Amino acid sequence: MPTIFWLIPLAALAALFSARIFYGQMLSAPDGNDSMRRIADHVRRGAKAYLFQQYRVVLIVFLAISAMLAVLSYGFKLQNGWLPLAFLTGGIASALSGYFGMQTATQASSRAAQAASHSLNAGLRIAFRSGAVMGLVVVGLALLDYSFWFFVLNRFAILDGGDRLTAISGMMVTFGMGASLQALFARVGGGIFTKAADVGADLVGKLESGLPEDDPRNPATIADNVGDNVGDVAGMGADLYESFVGSILAAATLGAAAFRNSGALQMRAVLLPALVAAMGVIFFHMRRLCSKNR
Repeated sequence: MPTIFWLIPLAALAALFSARIFYGQMLSAPDGNDSMRRIADHVRRGAKAYLFQQYRVVLIVFLAISAMLAVLSYGFKLQNGWLPLAFLTGGIASALSGYFGMQTATQASSRAAQAASHSLNAGLRIAFRSGAVMGLVVVGLALLDYSFWFFVLNRFAILDGGDRLTAISGMMVTFGMGASLQALFARVGGGIFTKAADVGADLVGKLESGLPEDDPRNPATIADNVGDNVGDVAGMGADLYESFVGSILAAATLGAAAFRNSGALQMRAVLLPALVAAMGVIFFHMRRLCSKNR
């Protein structure tokens, strides 16, 4: 394993560490008055209830598909034995990306509103740093999952002939498939919920009762905000993770095929996409360090 490979898991841990710092900074901000806290609590509880219900259903689907992959792998010997586990980890990481993003958004809403009541800059600071939490979690989990499976497959997988790196790159697409399936459920399920709640809020509130847009007296407004969090935040987080992982895996697979049997050059081509993402994390931290030293 080349030494430069370890830059990928280190960058992943750095991204997750920065996400935790941003999350803590957001929680330390004042969470608003009683009305803000009450509305934010309703939205947070509703979003968690929906998301946990969705994850329970998705878990059944994932276990069924993993069982079929296990039969193909261990029963018929048609696939490598690591594939069912890789499929599960991709789905779990995608679900975690969406959950952490939604958890941050529901905690940050009242705090950003409270900060904006004092100054626009304070409100934007909390909003942008809270949004950065999900971005850093997506990158951190993606690089961590990639580096874990690349190390495991390269070190322990038993392959029958052929080019090893090409086979490993193809096998790693499996955890990208798990991420894609989870993103499909999160985006479609959350999107249906948020659009239905939005239409309900408009019909009941604006047309029947004559209430303004997003008036807290309309109970459907809470459902509308819950839908925004589960569809546009949790669903987007899972979707971003799937897209990020898919782009890395596709480029790595093409690199392995283009430089087949080229020795060290092929290894560099396979690791390059993840290293580019890792360098992005490093430049992000360098930018923050330079800003603090000004």
